Amino acid sequence: MASIKNLKKDINYTLGDIIDICQITVQLNPEADKAKADAIVDEVIVTFDDLIAKVNAKNVEDKKAHYKAVSAELESRANALIEKVNSL
Repeated sequence: MASIKNLKKDINYTLGDIIDICQITVQLNPEADKAKADAIVDEVIVTFDDLIAKVNAKNVEDKKAHYKAVSAELESRANALIEKVNSL
């Protein structure tokens, strides 16, 4: 992990891209369920808040391991969200 700043950028860009993909899917596919898309966007926002809170946690003993775990959690949660967007 290069820096906390880069981890925060990764979280922001990754989850922002998922929101964009979700909105584009709804616009391009009139058969897509808008309520499901809105629920996915809400879940992305909750995920963002959770991950940023974990990055900003001050009472961490092993910072390197903690940030690697946050990065791994970002990847797994982003993949799950992308699967939900693909199912629209």
